[in-house]
Parts: sequence; structure tokens; C-alpha cells
Amino acid sequence: MSENRKNRTGTGLSFEVFPPKKDEEFENVYQILRELGSLHPDYISCTYGAGGSRAGKTIEIASFIQKELKIDAVAHITCVGFTRTDLDANCAALKEAGVSHVLALRGDRPQAMTDEQYNRREFHYASDLVRYLREHTDLTIAGACYPEKHFESPDFEEDLRHLKEKVDAGAGSLISQMFFDNDYFYRFLDRAAAVGIRVPIHAGIMPITTAKQLGTTVSLSGSSVPKKLADLIATYGDDKEDMRKAGIEYAVDQIRDLEEHGVDGIHIYSMNKVKTTTDICHMLRSSL
Repeated sequence: MSENRKNRTGTGLSFEVFPPKKDEEFENVYQILRELGSLHPDYISCTYGAGGSRAGKTIEIASFIQKELKIDAVAHITCVGFTRTDLDANCAALKEAGVSHVLALRGDRPQAMTDEQYNRREFHYASDLVRYLREHTDLTIAGACYPEKHFESPDFEEDLRHLKEKVDAGAGSLISQMFFDNDYFYRFLDRAAAVGIRVPIHAGIMPITTAKQLGTTVSLSGSSVPKKLADLIATYGDDKEDMRKAGIEYAVDQIRDLEEHGVDGIHIYSMNKVKTTTDICHMLRSSL
């Protein structure tokens, strides 16, 4: 994001990328990152597979973002699959790579992990991981939050209690799960503030550019689908280009409204789609 735009809106902008599953596709990531970097985000976060299956690639990508692009890199770290020894080694590698910011997550259970392995894991919750990182490293730590509550939580109140524990353990900022109705996010902000959560909270936005993507996204995230988005899919879902344009416009409308409400930041789940992310940023800038 350009400094002019940031100063005028007060809302930061960031992206999420992921390492490709195939090593032969890995080189393409650097060109993707260069193009995303030209949009001047505040930071770029990088994911990896369940249980740290791409942890080494995550560090390589994060180092490139930090050192070559001169943009703040945020490396994802998950509880599942990491022992304390593994985590210490990973954090040392991050430090060697010049990366000082992480997003601490519980993470999904790898399919190959047995019940015994899962039950013996050393970090059960993200708050455990945050606390360990706070006590044993000098990393800057972010955490995740869920505007519609985590799908495993019995109710919103319990989810907020766990979130407060995570912030108190050392998470200095939060990035939200994707959502498609801004009212959920605004209600979440009010309820988080009511329980004493005062850290910056960045709104996670996923551009939905295909009908198939929406089905996959909702099944993984538990995010609800408002009628406006469902109608959009019904109208444009069979036309690839029209669906793409409509999905981008929907995301842009969400972001504009969030900026008008003065949220701390917008975190775009880019899915490594440079053109989609670029189109969104250009449309936002043209409205200033």
C-alpha cells in the first residue's frame, strides 16, 4: 500500500501467500512476490502445510520477502506436529533468515498423524504456543481470531475467553478468519473490546472468484454465506470471467466499507493470485 493511501485511510493492507506443493513450481513464487511487493503492502504472511510439512519453504519465502523485497514478513507456525525441540530449531532458522514476526496457530491435524501422536502433542492450543514463544524468543507474535467464532467452540463467549487468553499470553495483534458479511466483523470487534481485547485486529478478506472456491472455502472455514454473495454465485457462477469480476467487486465493496469504519487492517488471502490481488488494489486506489 502506498504511504499516501495509508495516511488517508488509516487502514493497513497485507497479503497472505503459500509455498507451492510441488518443488518445480517454487521458483514462480519469487515472481509472484515481486509483483505483490510492488503493491506496497504493510506485510506479507506465508503459510505452510499441516504439521510443518513446508516449514523450510516458508522460511525461504519469508526471508525473500524480508531481505529482498524489504517488506515485513510474517511466517506461520502451528502447534500440530511441532515438539519444543522442533520449534526451537524453527525459530533459530527464522532468526538466521532475518524474520522476526510470526503468526502462531493451532493448525490442522495432518491426515497421517495417529491418535496417539495427536494426543501426545506438546502444544495443544495456540495460546500454549504463543506463551512459549513469548517466554523463549524475542519474536513479534500475532494470533488468529474468528468473527463468527471457531467452529469447534460451543458458543461465542467461550471463544472470546480463549482469545483473551491468547492475547494475554503474548499475541500483540490478531488476523481474522475470512468472512463475507462485515456486520459479523463489527459485532466481533465490539464483543472483543468488551472483554478487554485491545490489540490491533486485521480483517481477513478472501476474494471469491469461482463458484467452486466458495464451496471449498466455506467447508474449511465455517464462514457463513450472506444472501448477496449466494445470489452473485447463482447469477454469474457459470461464466468464468463474469464470476471473477463480480467476486472482485464484492471483495472491494467489503474492503471499502471496512476502511470507512476505520478498521486496523485488511489482510487479503491472495491464494497466490497476483492479477486478482492487483485488480483489487487498483480499484481501491481509483476510488480515493
